[in-house]
Amino acid sequence: QVQLVESGGGLVQAGGSLRLSCTASTRTFTNYGMGWFRQAPGKEREFVAAIRWSGSRTLYADSVKGRFTISRDNAKNTVYLQMNSLKPEDTAVYYCAARPVGGESATLIEYDYWGQGTQVTVSS
Repeated sequence: QVQLVESGGGLVQAGGSLRLSCTASTRTFTNYGMGWFRQAPGKEREFVAAIRWSGSRTLYADSVKGRFTISRDNAKNTVYLQMNSLKPEDTAVYYCAARPVGGESATLIEYDYWGQGTQVTVSS
């Protein structure tokens, strides 16, 4: 079993910043592709950002491109999501996900492991 634990969510005003962290239990973290997804009340879970096992490639949803940055530290088994210029429409539960295949992916069903989620609320 691979366990993922997110942290760093909270309440911020529009225009503010947050950094989310996701720490994995597996020692094979360096081989995993990682992603961030989010889900607002009454809406489907949607892709936010993804990063290749090596960190050499990243993907971003158009809605967050230029504002969010995904990164990873394989020595710490941790992936990060730096969120700047936050908007009220960014309000959602944010989920960390892992795929042993190793590549970056924007497709939800390609991820095998999920964290419990962390709430991000942006006030207007």
